[in-house]
Amino acid sequence: MKVLVSDALSDEGLSKLKEHSEVDLKPNITPDELVAEIGAYDALVVRSRSKVTAEVIEAGKKLKVIGRAGVGVDNIDVDKATEKGIIVLNAPHGNTISTAEHAFAMLISLARNIALADSSVKKGEWNRSAFTGVELNKKTLGIVGMGRIGTEVAKRARAMGMKIITYDPYVSAEQAEKVGVEMVLFEDLLKEADFITLHLPMGSSTHHLIGEKELSMMKPGVRIINCARGGLVDEDALFKALQEGKVAGAALDVFEEEPPVNCDLLKLDNVIVTPHLGALTREAQTNVALQVAEQVIKALQGESIVSAVNVPALMPEAKAALEPYLPLMKVMGSFYLQMFGGKVDEIELTYSGEIASLQLAPLTISCLIGFMQHIVGDGVNWVNAPYIAKARGIEVREISTTEVKNYSTLITMKGRAGSEEHFISGTLLNNEIRLVRIDEFNIEIVPATYTLMTTHLDLPGVVGKLGTLLGSEKVNIASMQLGRKSIGGKAIMSMQVDNKISPETMQKVMDLGIFETARFVDFGLKVSGPK
Repeated sequence: MKVLVSDALSDEGLSKLKEHSEVDLKPNITPDELVAEIGAYDALVVRSRSKVTAEVIEAGKKLKVIGRAGVGVDNIDVDKATEKGIIVLNAPHGNTISTAEHAFAMLISLARNIALADSSVKKGEWNRSAFTGVELNKKTLGIVGMGRIGTEVAKRARAMGMKIITYDPYVSAEQAEKVGVEMVLFEDLLKEADFITLHLPMGSSTHHLIGEKELSMMKPGVRIINCARGGLVDEDALFKALQEGKVAGAALDVFEEEPPVNCDLLKLDNVIVTPHLGALTREAQTNVALQVAEQVIKALQGESIVSAVNVPALMPEAKAALEPYLPLMKVMGSFYLQMFGGKVDEIELTYSGEIASLQLAPLTISCLIGFMQHIVGDGVNWVNAPYIAKARGIEVREISTTEVKNYSTLITMKGRAGSEEHFISGTLLNNEIRLVRIDEFNIEIVPATYTLMTTHLDLPGVVGKLGTLLGSEKVNIASMQLGRKSIGGKAIMSMQVDNKISPETMQKVMDLGIFETARFVDFGLKVSGPK
């Protein structure tokens, strides 16, 4: 097997590749040269410099795998690679310690005014009192996002005597207890923390997670650290809060635009900045090189891999029978999380009827992908979904039975968090997805891209009041389904709409005072099965 490494890679990574393959290192190869030469190689390993375009992939007639020595794959045309049956993989865990340590270094620097004091002394000044800092001991650290990096930050903060509180809607209380942190509501974290550090992915639900409203809820003198993603913080709102003294300081390794251009935050003395250095240590670069090398070798040898970011060639013998059900499972997982939340200890999937005789693992994985894409983003895939679930303390169980009433096939997803349980059931009718039961309600829902789900008492005028409100908010209703157990009792409503409903409009829905719950569900996930 021949491997082309088109960017600089650590010697350890190169040595690992050379144990199993013929390796050519060409760190200065031009885009045109890459297109011209890639046809001779079975694998391509890159970092961020090389752009693996559709043209490169088309020219890679023998190409089986593309490895990215790092996390982001923005420089790789993943869709084109998937279309050509090429596995794309990365090294998502190699920089965990590096990023956690950098975040903590930024925290300490912020607390003790290291950057300002350094600059002052180098100017020949000796103004000690101007740089009086604060101790970390007994201060409250709020960690937003308790994934791998957040967990490592918590370990270091605990050693410094800090009280640690955390917000992560997808981590159970049991998991938090194991790490030794206290789970709190997001609003409570904002109000209680002396330092706030962000460790979560960027997505539509986390863009500008820290904005003007959130900053106004924080303690006077709070300090903010962001070594995750620039878009998590509204930079204009942060600038204002820093100028006004509401926020004592900020330490930023990431920006909405990188490198930052005309960024007002760079003008402030109480802001520490670094040029996206979180993953840049010698050890991290070695780790990601070794990880990607090991995964590339496994992929070339046809072994199981755990860091594919697209759909590898899995279970081809079951594809025809399973393919109609894979979108259903993904929809069920996505719907459950958006309807009931992601704090679950156990997911139980019951396959009833004709489907019980099929290979169930791909169906279960498809459900987990739909469930966890909202939590971890596009990084969850056909290979690593079970691993991510296990890492988050979620037990996944499958039950199969040939017995079923009313349907040839019925699939039920039950989630448990402590003593609380919810379930949904789905099936296919003429190859179209139907959700046919939600908790105690029988209801037939045809999932649309945007859906509003409510629970309420079955009383006259509910539908009319909601319709009037949505009309005033320019939200067009496409269709609607209702379910109830008894006249005047608890009821459920599913309303398909033509456009997204903003959080502000959702708050107005709840302010009507007639709904027990209201959830906006976005089914706009790509649905595809293993090749």
